[in-house]
Amino acid sequence: MNDILYRLADILEQRKTADPQNSYVASLYAAGLDKILKKVGEEATETVIAAKNAQSEQLLYEMADLWFHSLVLLAHQGLHPRDLLQELDRRFGESGLVEKAQRQLTKGSTHE
Repeated sequence: MNDILYRLADILEQRKTADPQNSYVASLYAAGLDKILKKVGEEATETVIAAKNAQSEQLLYEMADLWFHSLVLLAHQGLHPRDLLQELDRRFGESGLVEKAQRQLTKGSTHE
C-alpha cells in the first residue's frame, strides 16, 4: 500500500514544475493553497454525502478523490505521505482519547 502512495507522491512532486495548462495537479499548485483547500473541502463533503446515502461504490470513488487531494495538499506544504504514515505509526497502540487529550494540553501550553 505504501508503494502506491509513494509513487503518487513522486508524481505530485514532479507536477510542481509542470505546465498548468497540461496538468490538473500543476494547475492546483499554480492556483495556490486556497484552491487546494477548497478541493479538499469539496471532496470531504462529497465523501460524507456518499457515506450518508450508503452508496459504497460512490463512497470509494469520493474517498479516493479526498485522499488524492489531501496528498496534493501535503505535497504543496512540503510533506510526504511517509510523514503522515510516521505520525499514524506513532499513534498506533495508543488510546485515541489519551492522544487527543495530550494534543489539547500541548496546544494549551503553547498559547500561554
